[in-house]
Amino acid sequence: MNHFIDRRTLLGAGGALAAGTILPAWAQSPPTIRFAAVFSDKDIRAEMMNQFTKEVSADFKVEMHLNSTLFRQGTELVALQRDNLEMGNIAPQDISKQVPAWSLLTAAYVFRDANHLNQFFASEQGAQMKKMVEDQLKVKILGPTFFGTRHVGLKPKKKVNTPADLQGVKLRMPPGDAWQLLGRSIGANPTPMAYAETYTGLQTGSVDGQDNPLPNVQNMKFNEVMSQIVLTSHLVAYDLLTVNMKTWNAMNPQKQRAFQAAADKAIAWSTAEHQKREAELADSFRKGGLDVYVPNLNAFRDYAQKVYLASDEAKVWPAGMLAQINAMK
Repeated sequence: MNHFIDRRTLLGAGGALAAGTILPAWAQSPPTIRFAAVFSDKDIRAEMMNQFTKEVSADFKVEMHLNSTLFRQGTELVALQRDNLEMGNIAPQDISKQVPAWSLLTAAYVFRDANHLNQFFASEQGAQMKKMVEDQLKVKILGPTFFGTRHVGLKPKKKVNTPADLQGVKLRMPPGDAWQLLGRSIGANPTPMAYAETYTGLQTGSVDGQDNPLPNVQNMKFNEVMSQIVLTSHLVAYDLLTVNMKTWNAMNPQKQRAFQAAADKAIAWSTAEHQKREAELADSFRKGGLDVYVPNLNAFRDYAQKVYLASDEAKVWPAGMLAQINAMK
């Protein structure tokens, strides 16, 4: 057997191998989309993404990276902008750091509930805010991922009906100017404190209360050290399901429509699940002995919007946009 093969034979074989790697379109595997989020696999939104992944599986392979395992919380937006990430679940606060006008969409009492939030993002005004992000940040927003409504929980048994009733109440808020403004906008005396320290803070009386969506109250067992939950609904909590523009622009119009439809369907399911969970938790806290009630929401909304409109943040809000959001029924 001849062990010496001439160079032309080798080059010919190499060329044939190279040609063999170019598969026909039908045989190519779908492109991979990496998705990054801070939430865990136990979160309702993880199941939302499972459903989305199945819907788009013919065109894309979606890889999920949860619990901030791929990118640290707050860095996902920059990763999308640099084409280091294809899809992410982004906090609107992160967008407002680069597009200050977006701080409007993080203010207290802008949205009444999850349905109002979804209505806004499907509206002409919502399209205007989304286009601002596309043009300035090169990121496409598919829709808002609602994850609960922030309410005030208190240790003292003092009845709360209007913001005046929260005067002097030491309300634990996350550190940061935006959060302190939120606390002031509902009439309280905001006290910065780490999330992990809040249970002890309530127990010892170094704070009188906290504000969180009801699932967080259950997870952290805050209900054990509180007497009441005032359903202030002062902040409808949401993030944004986004895709980077390079990935979006690589799709033909038909694939874009299918991709958006899959996102809409999954988001609608997730929103309904969160709403159901909140109703169940309010009921369970009542049964557990907590006073759970709705205050005068109009008084809270009017007070909060006045505080925000007098703040520096409001100077860069699009003219008339708050009034248009308020008018949506």
